[in-house]
Amino acid sequence: MYTNIELIDSHRCFGGEQLRFKHRSEVLGCEMTFSLFLPAGVQSPPVLIWLSGLTCDDQNFVTKAGAQQYAADHGLAILAPDTSPRGEGVPDDPNGAYDFGLGAGFYLNATEAPWADHYRMYDYLCSELPALVTAELPVDMNRCSISGHSMGGHGALTIALKNPGVYRSVSAFAPICAPSLCGWGEKAFSHYLGGDRQRWAEYDASQLVGKAQERLPVLVDQGDADQFLAEQLLTQRLVDAAAAADYPMTIRLQAGYDHSYFFIATFIGEHIKFHAKNLL
Repeated sequence: MYTNIELIDSHRCFGGEQLRFKHRSEVLGCEMTFSLFLPAGVQSPPVLIWLSGLTCDDQNFVTKAGAQQYAADHGLAILAPDTSPRGEGVPDDPNGAYDFGLGAGFYLNATEAPWADHYRMYDYLCSELPALVTAELPVDMNRCSISGHSMGGHGALTIALKNPGVYRSVSAFAPICAPSLCGWGEKAFSHYLGGDRQRWAEYDASQLVGKAQERLPVLVDQGDADQFLAEQLLTQRLVDAAAAADYPMTIRLQAGYDHSYFFIATFIGEHIKFHAKNLL
């Protein structure tokens, strides 16, 4: 049935199918997994790509967010890739830290050794994985939106801003809005990209907004009780950048919500409705 992917898990879910695959990635030089929800009764459904955050893989969102019910209602597929390359020979943080290395690919193309051989998540997500999914699975990658959480919110925003004409809409939960200015981003960027901050700017949403060639529909939710808001997420930087660029974005501060999947589960239905409006 499949040529270049292998089905490793399958579950009936809200009338559709929650699937998990593995495949060999030539871009990343390792075996990768990804998950896909297919709604029932829809031929070639449009696709919402979900990018997860630090420490996560392709399963966190699938099992915790409750998104399949809303995707089924709107006839959307959800594609959830992993957050980094993995496997034997893929380098990791030597101290085993959670915010760098495995599980922390930051959705960029590394340029520095030893990371550059494997940490090319940007090319994987923008080129290799969409082509693979198009060739192997019954979805319409030409109708595509993108979303994510934390590090994945950073990835969703930067990928959408850098690729005009590819995505119909973009949303994020608690994104890292200015990674060039926060501890998580500075650690990752200095290792993956080296000391040239001009390279960093290529993966910083707050700096890309002013260069954007199109005005996509954007929805961002941020909890005001998020323990990472002040030091790592820097949401106000994105608010200010969008205002300066006259880029309309809906950025909502949600009272009492933290950084957890309880926050995502609360508002994921609204985000999927937002994307469905733009995809359908």
